[in-house]
Amino acid sequence: MKPLNNAATSRLRAETDLDAAGIQHGSGPLTLDDLPPPDTRRWVMRRKAEVVAGVRAGLLTVEDACKRYDLSSEEFASWQEMIDRHGVQALRVTRLQDYRRREG
Repeated sequence: MKPLNNAATSRLRAETDLDAAGIQHGSGPLTLDDLPPPDTRRWVMRRKAEVVAGVRAGLLTVEDACKRYDLSSEEFASWQEMIDRHGVQALRVTRLQDYRRREG
């Protein structure tokens, strides 16, 4: 697992606990190589959080992230919203229904 640097994840960490997703805090600039590979098909919460952090750090746009990972803009937006509202733990697939039920 590659670490994310503190500067690139400051917005994400301000409202979440990255350690809960297994993301290590490291040093050095965040690069595209630090993000999940473009052919990722298994989306664990750590990978989702890394992609959101990459977009928030300006490494790629939302459009670029959606194209790179074959995501809909709605899916990516839901990752951001879940992080902002409930933290990284909300990205755990088994918890999504619980958090969505609370909002509905």
